Amino acid sequence: MKWTEVIVQTSNEAVSAVSNILQEAGSKGVKIEDAADYKKLRAGQFGEILDLAEIPHIETGALVTGYYPESMPIDDVISQVTQQVKQLSRYGLDASPGKVLQKPLVETQWQTAWKKYYHPVRITRNLTVVPEWENYQKSFPEEKILKLDPGMAFGTGTHPTTQLCLQALEMFLRGGETLIDVGTGSGVLSIAASKMGANKILAYDLDEVAVQSALDNLQLNPDVKNVTVQANDLLSGIQVRADMIVANILAEIIEPLIPQAKACLKPGGVFITSGIIKEKLPNICQGLKKDNFEIIEILQMKDWRAIVAKRPLEKE
Repeated sequence: MKWTEVIVQTSNEAVSAVSNILQEAGSKGVKIEDAADYKKLRAGQFGEILDLAEIPHIETGALVTGYYPESMPIDDVISQVTQQVKQLSRYGLDASPGKVLQKPLVETQWQTAWKKYYHPVRITRNLTVVPEWENYQKSFPEEKILKLDPGMAFGTGTHPTTQLCLQALEMFLRGGETLIDVGTGSGVLSIAASKMGANKILAYDLDEVAVQSALDNLQLNPDVKNVTVQANDLLSGIQVRADMIVANILAEIIEPLIPQAKACLKPGGVFITSGIIKEKLPNICQGLKKDNFEIIEILQMKDWRAIVAKRPLEKE
């Protein structure tokens, strides 16, 4: 089968939004090339098993690529993607230069060539993300292996926003909790939470493709038995009272999520949010304080921020 690559030249800030636009336009997969991600890599950091010299990279900005089969009307896709990328400025996202390109791709190139760049990556002291085809053995007894298929459209677990969430989970998850994962994507946070001792995990995503991606990744981790994945619009209609909620999504989506999270958290419950570019941090902090959350930790990695907040114990 013949495929067409649709490539969007954009900024680091708009990567997640552009990825979503490509997926909504029917992309069968998404590739992200982010200059900021390459610059932060250091040989040996977190124990990565990577050959940095062999990884192709760009110098500035980001390229987000979607893949479309020949059966799709590519001119319509280009028109739709171009229009929606331009509209991101309405939501405070700078997607410049926002140029949309296309080029043909042979399916076998896409299916196999990228695999050589993916290796096990130590994300935190105890968490290692391992591609599903790698035969990786624990380096020490406490190490927890998160098996993922990085060929799916929802990431490898190594993006800074995901790393910040995983770090926060290590800091505040004690074991035995009921946890809600909002915008689960690949399911990596739910898988990690289960391996760290959470008792019951409910994972939600609006995108049915993401739901299937998470379910497929759960199958790669047969020791994870306590995660339920469903399609849902944020926490609308959810009646569960959780000990912890984690959301790795765009800042613009976190804002309307805050009152929903408050309603679904037990008093004293912890709310972890990531996907926040540093310029948006004051808005999210203000929204949390408006709903009487206590901000107990702000984590940062390059231009990204994650917030750990607590619902007060007292009656409100």
